[in-house]
Amino acid sequence: MDKKNALRAGTLAAGTTLMMLLMSSPALALTRDDGDDPGTGLSVIETLGLFVFAPIVLFLVIAGLVMVLDRSQEKHRVTSRNVKTKATAKA
Repeated sequence: MDKKNALRAGTLAAGTTLMMLLMSSPALALTRDDGDDPGTGLSVIETLGLFVFAPIVLFLVIAGLVMVLDRSQEKHRVTSRNVKTKATAKA
């Protein structure tokens, strides 16, 4: 019974994948739509700057602002200096 279910699941997954590939044919991208006016393509440097360097810089700026503007008090931070291990209960 287990092999039958596995075969059924594999067939369903393969059929679904095949139908999705057939329905999203890249040949449809060759025909231009009315009003479609694409600009010039991006160079390699522009692409790397836009999709690699800009997100990294944005992340670093946000992380830096969070660290600089952190106004939490020192006594609320958990460090090895303020961890109290002394038991308070008496036996």
